[in-house]
Amino acid sequence: MSFSDQFFRALGIAPGDRRQLNAFAERSGVPVPRLRHYNDGNILPSGDDLPRVLVAGGITELELMLAMGRLTRETLNAIQANAATVAKLLQAQSESDAGPETATAAPRIALETELGRLYQGDCMNLMPTLDSDSVDMIFADPPFNLNKLYPSSINDNLKTERYLEWCEAWLTECIRLLKPGGALFVWNLPRWNAELAAFLNGRLTFVHWIAVDIKYSLPIQGRLYPSHYSLLYYVKGPQARVFHPDRLPMQVCPHCAGDLRDYGGYKAKMNPKGVNLSDVWWDVSPVRHAKYKRRNGANELPLKVLDRVIELSTHEGDLVFDPFGGAGTTYMAAELKARRWLGIEIGPTDDIVQRFAEIEQDRKILADQRKELNALFPAQVRAARERTGWWTCESVRIADEAKRQRALNLG
Repeated sequence: MSFSDQFFRALGIAPGDRRQLNAFAERSGVPVPRLRHYNDGNILPSGDDLPRVLVAGGITELELMLAMGRLTRETLNAIQANAATVAKLLQAQSESDAGPETATAAPRIALETELGRLYQGDCMNLMPTLDSDSVDMIFADPPFNLNKLYPSSINDNLKTERYLEWCEAWLTECIRLLKPGGALFVWNLPRWNAELAAFLNGRLTFVHWIAVDIKYSLPIQGRLYPSHYSLLYYVKGPQARVFHPDRLPMQVCPHCAGDLRDYGGYKAKMNPKGVNLSDVWWDVSPVRHAKYKRRNGANELPLKVLDRVIELSTHEGDLVFDPFGGAGTTYMAAELKARRWLGIEIGPTDDIVQRFAEIEQDRKILADQRKELNALFPAQVRAARERTGWWTCESVRIADEAKRQRALNLG
């Protein structure tokens, strides 16, 4: 993963030319490995390295920052103060770089239900045809640029800035499509969402960075064990039109249904409807068992994630859009939850079509999951606690009432 050599180009070093790179390292006194580090990560040098690089390259710090796209707040303020002049320069450059438009294939309809429609094709060919301010919620799970082989044969090994440019292009369309008060969720690795959040912060209102506790790879030497996905949550406008999170059951021992911690005098304050949903989702399991997988050879979103997101941010009848169909989990969750939906998948759509043909499997999974929600102790857990003498909301309420009556009698 690397940027397109903005650092080397700004210093007059031809990418791949070892002789030029070695000569610059000798001239500047900055070792080759450190120069490669600055170039590959598009990182602005600091400390003693910065003046050495500037002198050896015959360039000012401002010129280097502009060439690398690494601007300080002071530089941005100067650009803002001269916005009209800068805009004219950029417009002239954009017009000179523009090439002839090429025709694109119109996406075809692959599946249609009473509530939704799935297209087969590139989302960037579909989204420009949709009306602005027309979608209530968007969930996006793009490829992660990990050099995976997809059935669609897309390039999943783009240079860093090309991947981010592509993400910003489809995000711009998503923002246009969202209704005021609508919600955007972006599922990706933390490495990419850290970049995308910076882009979104100037266009939407940040609500949450949700950490979904799923181990997505093997341990990597020299790094902490990667064990969560990032789910960005933004809304269009000052606040969400819909905010209706599920409440979760209290964690108990899976064997005896007993307490895992001492709640002391707080038992009476526990909400019988459950625990508030937090921004760390620890209760989501990856889809690994063949019985539940809907797509071979690729990761698949758990139905629980989409159920939770749709419940949180939409009402029945609202329109949900997902520009990266994958296994069709977003569309299935929307269908089962009586939301209208619209989606597109660039690769084969056979797995999604087959999944809808077997919709009762997902209906049962969703029903089983939802039985556990919006109650501090689901029915089965409550019964087990009653058998073993653990407290329940009812027993605490009865005990408090008895205590109150004794106090009245003594008075």
